[in-house]
Amino acid sequence: MTAPAAPPEGKAEGDLPSSAPDARADARTGEPARDGSDGALAARDAQASDAAAARPLPPPVKPRVELAARPPPLHVEYAQYGVALVAEISLDPGAVCPRSGPLYSCILGSGGGLAIRGGYRSPGPWYFGGAYQFTKMDSSNLYRLGIFQQLRAEMRYMPDIGYRAAPYFSAGIGGVVYGNEWGVETGGALIFGGVGVELEVSRRAVLGVSCVYRPVLIAGWKDTANYERGTGIAQFVGFELLLEVRTELGRR
Repeated sequence: MTAPAAPPEGKAEGDLPSSAPDARADARTGEPARDGSDGALAARDAQASDAAAARPLPPPVKPRVELAARPPPLHVEYAQYGVALVAEISLDPGAVCPRSGPLYSCILGSGGGLAIRGGYRSPGPWYFGGAYQFTKMDSSNLYRLGIFQQLRAEMRYMPDIGYRAAPYFSAGIGGVVYGNEWGVETGGALIFGGVGVELEVSRRAVLGVSCVYRPVLIAGWKDTANYERGTGIAQFVGFELLLEVRTELGRR
């Protein structure tokens, strides 16, 4: 029998072999650990944390916001009708009321009354219709009740500005008659143009105000005092406070 080999120098018999320090592997990096590896790993972690804290944060991502577009208008056709309180302010009566002589008392002055109208409101900005208006005029007591009546064809252009209150432009032509107590003693023709504002109280009702310039050609006649009135152009400015309603006809 041979004797067992002597243990390596510095090792007692029965001691288990141990790994050398440089043979140990770092569990996180997979690299062999060196002496003082625990301190080196702690220092590396601290440096990584400091670097992450010093790194600037990326700018916040702003959500993409789409501007809300105004919905398209409803393409609806209406029958539009209503009434209006009116005032006719005389700017110049013309040859109807000479400024001197026996006809100096003006038989056709300013007045107020009522207008009734109706028409078609298109899906676009246009309105076409007609109106009947009667006005009690100041006749300097030459008439007991001087009534100035008008029958007009009208149009309006109303641009869409996206608000309930919208301006419009108006124009038209028509005919007139004038006399005592709804009688007809003279007549003529008129044209007019003006501006107004329409407020949509609801989808079916509107309020508005308007101002128009209205020259009127009036034929000469003999009044009840047997004075001859000459043919001339009388000029008026008309103001209206109107209330109108709409009835839907159809959609496009």
